[in-house]
Amino acid sequence: MTEHSTATEKSAETKVTEAQSAALDLANLSESVRNDALYAIANAIEANSEEILEANAKDVEAGEELLAAGEYTQAFVDRLKLSESKLESIAEMVRSVAEQDDPLGRTLAARRLDDDLELYKLAVPIGVLGTVFESRPDALVQIAALSLKSGNSVILKGGSEAAHSNRVLYDIIIDAVSDVPDGWAQLIEAREDVETLLERDDAVDLLMPRGSSEFVSYVEDNTKIPVLGHTEGICHVYVDDDADLEMASDVAFDAKVQYPAVCNAVETLLVHESVAADFLPTLADRYREADVELRGDERAREITEMNAASDADWDTEYGDLILAIKIVDSLDDAIDHVNAHGSKHTESIVTETADHAERFMRSIDAASVFHNASTRFADGYRFGLGAEVGISTGKTHARGPVGLEGLTTYKYHLEGDGQLVATYAGENAKPFLHEDFEGEWIPGRLSGDRS
Repeated sequence: MTEHSTATEKSAETKVTEAQSAALDLANLSESVRNDALYAIANAIEANSEEILEANAKDVEAGEELLAAGEYTQAFVDRLKLSESKLESIAEMVRSVAEQDDPLGRTLAARRLDDDLELYKLAVPIGVLGTVFESRPDALVQIAALSLKSGNSVILKGGSEAAHSNRVLYDIIIDAVSDVPDGWAQLIEAREDVETLLERDDAVDLLMPRGSSEFVSYVEDNTKIPVLGHTEGICHVYVDDDADLEMASDVAFDAKVQYPAVCNAVETLLVHESVAADFLPTLADRYREADVELRGDERAREITEMNAASDADWDTEYGDLILAIKIVDSLDDAIDHVNAHGSKHTESIVTETADHAERFMRSIDAASVFHNASTRFADGYRFGLGAEVGISTGKTHARGPVGLEGLTTYKYHLEGDGQLVATYAGENAKPFLHEDFEGEWIPGRLSGDRS
């Protein structure tokens, strides 16, 4: 295998410029070419699994040494680990991206301004994406696959803790594809390369940092490039006074234990005071059997044994087997707590009362709000998006799991037959029709070329 990322030493400036050039050609690739490239990437990941796992073992070994030194958490190291089954899931994810509908060239709206003067709004790639992401090596593959399918070139910066894994995965991706413009995906590694990336507002169209709020804020404060932030996930499950308690136990357990190291795992459990005495003791035992550390407010500790929660616990993303528990007096109290302490990521209510669910879901300011379901469903693959580049907790451009649609923008195509603005201006101006209609843009449909 040719080692592109390690054998070819290029400056970050050069890599950004190459990505910018590639984006112009990538946007015009047919869907079949893009899909063929994605299937080739999936096959290559499976074929090179031994090499990937050998590289990943080096990262995990270094991570475990830092875990022993107290610098990493177990959850952090767990995010680093790949396995045969994990690689199979990654390959399947790439294929699922290929199988998504083409996000490009779709006519989003059509409007007849006048006879033989038609305006079309079409989906197009954003252009050049810059990403800085955390320790999970599978993030590199997800982001690269979604970028390719959506016709965007991409600059990838993973964490140094996953450097060996990221290099091998990047090399495999680049070697696997054909008929794709050189430079469509670039790997940068040094911190100073990130500074270069932030300065290239002339070439990079969107930055997508994944990490802490502090890191995302740093990126936003040090660039002119639009930022689609993926910050921490302080997620809540609220058990209502009319909850099915068996269901609530299953939902709350899954949301914490199924995979605690990710941003859509629950960090705070809110329980209505009228059901707390019946609900908490059994659930607490279930959590303890799964080695979950419980931190509760005073009323929760009166019901069952657990550590005392501090004020900081309500604002902490643990990413680990730790859960804060608070007793609330009402649905409104639960809503107020979530809006005060949540990170606008994902929130869930468990209740059998539709009105309570509706009020919670309408009142909570978050990208995703669920009823009778685990917060762990907040995921691009589970949402049917193929994969995700991250979960946006902001409110503009894209929100929640960002898949293919979030990596497109639009432009307008106007098809005319010699019309002049002067016809529609002045004292004898002809009025516009401004009629919306169902139709797809066909180049030259109104001109002599009517094929």
